[in-house]
Amino acid sequence: MEKRGPVLHIVVVGFHHKKGCQVEFSYPPLKRGEGHDSHSLPEEWKYLPFLALPDGAHNYQEDTVFFHLPPRCGDRTTVYGVSCYRQIEAKALKVRQADITRETVQKSVCVLSQLPLYGLLQAKLQLITHAYFEEKDFSQISILKELYDHMNSSLGSTLLEGSQVYLGLSPRDLVLHFRHKVLILFKLILLEKKVLFYISPVNRLVGALMTVLSLFPGMIEHGLTDCSQYRPRKSISEDAGSQENTPRLDDSVSVSAAAVPHTHSGMGEEGRKMAGNRLAEGQKANVPFSQSETTCNGAQSSNGTVQRLKVPSHASPASSESDWETLDPSILEESNLKGGERENTASEQAENLPSKGMGSESFPITVQPQANTGHAVLVPGLVSGLEEDQYGMPLAIFTKGYLCLPYMALQQHHLLSDVAVRGFVAGATNILFRQQKHLSDAIVEIEDAQVQIHDPELRKILNPTTADLRFADYLVKHVTENRDDVFLDGTGWEGGDEWIRAQFSAYLHALLAAVLQPDNEKTLSDFGTAFVAAWKNTHNYRIWNSNKHPALAEINSSHPFQGQYSVSDVKLRLSHSVQNSERGKKIGNVMVSTSRSVVQTGKAVGQSVGGALTSAKSAMSSWISTFTQSTQSLGD
Repeated sequence: MEKRGPVLHIVVVGFHHKKGCQVEFSYPPLKRGEGHDSHSLPEEWKYLPFLALPDGAHNYQEDTVFFHLPPRCGDRTTVYGVSCYRQIEAKALKVRQADITRETVQKSVCVLSQLPLYGLLQAKLQLITHAYFEEKDFSQISILKELYDHMNSSLGSTLLEGSQVYLGLSPRDLVLHFRHKVLILFKLILLEKKVLFYISPVNRLVGALMTVLSLFPGMIEHGLTDCSQYRPRKSISEDAGSQENTPRLDDSVSVSAAAVPHTHSGMGEEGRKMAGNRLAEGQKANVPFSQSETTCNGAQSSNGTVQRLKVPSHASPASSESDWETLDPSILEESNLKGGERENTASEQAENLPSKGMGSESFPITVQPQANTGHAVLVPGLVSGLEEDQYGMPLAIFTKGYLCLPYMALQQHHLLSDVAVRGFVAGATNILFRQQKHLSDAIVEIEDAQVQIHDPELRKILNPTTADLRFADYLVKHVTENRDDVFLDGTGWEGGDEWIRAQFSAYLHALLAAVLQPDNEKTLSDFGTAFVAAWKNTHNYRIWNSNKHPALAEINSSHPFQGQYSVSDVKLRLSHSVQNSERGKKIGNVMVSTSRSVVQTGKAVGQSVGGALTSAKSAMSSWISTFTQSTQSLGD
């Protein structure tokens, strides 16, 4: 059998003047038995053309897209897509096909990979896309086949252990742009809220979104394998029918343990599943990458292939069609419920542990490695199914219907209101997404660095504590002070990209250590009492809390910036309130108009200036008195 690596397909998507976006070439073919030039798509990947060639692409000469596709069978492995878009004038082509009737030709070259090496794939793909367009003859596909072979021979899972996984993702730029709001974004995702990022073009969108995720320890490397479990919309009638059935899937996340029959036998099955996974992991070293990883996503397989254990289905394992597209609706409902029972039994029991007491010795617990030997020791999480380190990282945020879609096509809009989708972190460039605010909890306007949180109660929960403001101020100061250091360039330590990720890792570890301490109300108040209470109700917290993590005993269980309030804290709070409250923004505008008037007239005395100063003074006095009262109540 031919050995294959992590890259599943190289795909070319073009815009046809009559048919719209369509796949024009794929190597290997996306469907067995089809040719390289087939337009046919697997049902699970029906949105591929619209993701690879984004909405509004004609406004830009070139662009880059990161996107996620669902797996094509029962194993829960996200397919990571990177697409490079370009357009060229039709008259510049050496060979012009008959169906090219417009003045410009728009195409994207796309890589579908099983490894989340976004920046590395982008760097290689941009070079090849440029060369492919320079040929000025799109029938010359040999360069694309060479790209497939080159990537599969040079890329491997060991790259996930190094810094190359973060190539192109700059937390320094993120902090410089969003400043202290980066921490609010971090907490929003911890709470598993519906977060929509918005900007155009796509490369700025996906860069900002994935950089935020890179602040979570291990998230890019191992935390996204289950982040794209959605069902494509086939028709309005089918979608309406599926929405009637799917609430049971979503509800199973929080169903009580008493309502789950055969709990212990289910746990045993979960244990056998993990044992099978460990066996598969041990055997991977002796088989090609594709034999253990790519079978479900379209690569060829043999009878001797070592495959991941999957939830049994009624469909043939060799079928490239998904269960929900091939089964009768009544069978689908039964299959989903059975699969849900198998997958969720362990998590259901784990999520109900707090009410029974975490000290129960009868509950089987995976003990993470205690010693840190200088490199991350990863083991399969008993409940999450993710590769976890000794602290339980990455958190199981993007599991059980919480999606991560770095770029979302307009054709996927229905996912925002799908009852099977309990939340999402998604990116969009189409204004229709931004206008429908009722479908999200927060909209992140990247251009203006604004985080619009619709619910006043959620705003209150996410309002940063004094310790949080100190942490954010610490980040901003170190990044801004080092921004002109020519030797730093984002790669140095203090104020650099790795340093920022280390600060967020320390913050999260301290939060995790704090929740494990008895009588910890005062400690947790530094992180935000309301925030911690909300976080403890999330799926990711319950999954993390179901295991013991002895390594956290070595972590200082207090906020990194705890301490007594001081005058500088009042200034921080004042600055934060001015920048973020509506009243504060009005005061800022008055002060700006005042300073402009002073500069223009050269006099500090005058009717217009005096009026502006008077209004600013009265507004500031009123606001400061309100702020003083809230500060006193905070201190009390």
